[in-house]
Amino acid sequence: MTPTRPPTLTVVVPVFNEKDTVREILRRVRASPVDKEIVVVDDGSTDGTRELLAAETGDDLRVILHEQNRGKGAALHTGFAAARGDVVIVQDADLEYDPAEFPALLAPILDGRADAVFGSRFLSGPHRVLYFRHRLGNGLLTFLSNLATNLNLTDMETCYKAVRRPLLQALPLVEKRFGFEPEVTAKLARTGARIYEVPCSYSGRTYEEGKKIGWKDGVRALWCIWKYGVLRR
Repeated sequence: MTPTRPPTLTVVVPVFNEKDTVREILRRVRASPVDKEIVVVDDGSTDGTRELLAAETGDDLRVILHEQNRGKGAALHTGFAAARGDVVIVQDADLEYDPAEFPALLAPILDGRADAVFGSRFLSGPHRVLYFRHRLGNGLLTFLSNLATNLNLTDMETCYKAVRRPLLQALPLVEKRFGFEPEVTAKLARTGARIYEVPCSYSGRTYEEGKKIGWKDGVRALWCIWKYGVLRR
C-alpha cells in the first residue's frame, strides 16, 4: 500500500469552554480551500464543549483531550507534537480570526520565501473596533519584542502564526499559557528563520462575549520577552 502523503497544513485549534463557537469554527476551517488536517486540543473544558466535539466526525479531524486545564500554550504543545502537515498554523476557536485567509498566510511559505508567516491585524485588514488599552498594550509588547529580537513585526501577539512543521517541532517551547506568543517569536528569531507578515482581518470579542486574556497575561508576556529575547541572546 502506498503511504498517504501528509497534508499541506495542520490546523491546531486549542479549545477551552467554547461550546458556543467550536462547531462554527470547525465548519469555517473545513471550508477553507487548503489541503489540511485539523487537530483540536480540548484543554479541560467543563461547559459541554467536549461533548460537542465528540459528535464531530471526519478523517480530517483529530480531537485530543486534556483532562485538566493546563493553559493555551500547553494545548498548543500537544497539538504541535501531533501535527503531520508540511506547515502548522494556530487557529483560536473564538471566531476572531477567519480561516478563509489560510491561503494568503501559506503563500510565502509554499513559494519558498518564508519559514514562518505572522498574520498582522494592524497592516490593512478590516478589524472590529474595541479596546484602546488592548491596542496600546499590544503595541508596547510588540515594540519590546522587536527590541529584543531585532525583528520589525507589527503584531507579535497575533494568533495567526504559520510555521514549517519541522522547524516548529524542533523549537524547545515551554510556556504553558499566553507567554507562548513572545516565546515562539523569540525562538524563531534565534534560529534565523525567514519571517513574513501578511494582513489579516480581526473580529475581536468583548469580555462579555468570552474573551479570556487579561492584564496578568500581559505581565507574563513582558517577562517572556525579557527571558527568551534578552537573557538568552
